[in-house]
Amino acid sequence: MGRPGWSREVWKAFWREIAAGRSTVAAAKAVGVSARIGQRWFAASGGVMPAKHVRETAEPGRLSHGRRLCSGVREVIAHQHRSGASVSDIARVVGFDKSTISRELRRNSSRRGGYRGSTAQQNAERRAKRSHRAKLADHPRLRAEVEQRLEHRDSPEQIAHRLRQDFPDDPEMWVSHETIYTSLFVQGRGTLRKDLTERLRTGRAVRRPRARARDRQNRLGGARVRDMVSISERPPEVEDRAVPGHWEGDLILGYRGASAIGTVVERATGFVLLLHLPDDHTSLSVQDRICAQMAGLPEMLRLTLTWDRGTEMANHVQIAEATGLDIYFADPGKPWQRGSNENTNGLLRQYFPKGTDLSFWGPGYLDRVAIEMNNRPRKRLDWRTPAEALDELLSEAE
Repeated sequence: MGRPGWSREVWKAFWREIAAGRSTVAAAKAVGVSARIGQRWFAASGGVMPAKHVRETAEPGRLSHGRRLCSGVREVIAHQHRSGASVSDIARVVGFDKSTISRELRRNSSRRGGYRGSTAQQNAERRAKRSHRAKLADHPRLRAEVEQRLEHRDSPEQIAHRLRQDFPDDPEMWVSHETIYTSLFVQGRGTLRKDLTERLRTGRAVRRPRARARDRQNRLGGARVRDMVSISERPPEVEDRAVPGHWEGDLILGYRGASAIGTVVERATGFVLLLHLPDDHTSLSVQDRICAQMAGLPEMLRLTLTWDRGTEMANHVQIAEATGLDIYFADPGKPWQRGSNENTNGLLRQYFPKGTDLSFWGPGYLDRVAIEMNNRPRKRLDWRTPAEALDELLSEAE
């Protein structure tokens, strides 16, 4: 758990702070321990609360103890059940979901329908002592497939869903994303190579609670971009993503904004194009690269482009004339209006970390990154890849 000098109550309070979304440092400070101690507790479980201790992190005074039933809760269930209370009523009393109570009664009741808390607890402890080897440890072919896909930067969730599509008749090749995460992060369950954590989107060696996203400040204000057409005037059919050819774009910036790569994403499929900007990201350079990239696309894929209000798009009128695109601009400080592009830029930071010189990467490498991105399975595409989805839409249009 933690160093013997700290009480279990302090440790439980620390994990409650983590569960509430606080950072490791903030959680440690809140319970009165040093940041180093908090980080040690957090790293010891790979950022995943130890399952056998989940019940101990419940708020004091509540019968609910995390996601596991304990002996005290089972005794309350037994009393309520003998009194004739319904499953819903028992669930409200003990603070668990009614499906949990229903499953508990079904698994631990006698043939006559009786339920005893002590017997149910003994059954649960006996089941918990059974050996639970990770599936990836017992199936080398599955483990090799998962490692290969992690090497290509597919997320555990993408891998889990895509395996079911690629091996529909072979359940031994199916695995949940949580099993993959556990095999990567949790001590004693590391059946996957530890270095593969570097291939995840975050690149972290431990899992962290999801922090609330903060709105990015509008980068350049847009005051010097004239004749902009607001996103409010964009055709309504762009929103439903049913028709290909509507794009979103922006720049990802390097160290101190001195270098940049342009990113353009098709809304219906998530298909991405990368703009090589080796010298600068002035309006003229961005104009040249957008026109060059879009010139290779069929006319049916050149309908609209929605961009951030950066001055790199000062020549948007010329771009529209050259490409046939209708160009619109998102409102200041509202990056979610270009959600496809924002999400893609986050994924691209795996390849192009913040604070680095992006001019280092040549056009050949950018093309390889785009190919890899366009061949990643996506949840919103029912685990097809953007390349597959785009080919399908184009085939239907012929």
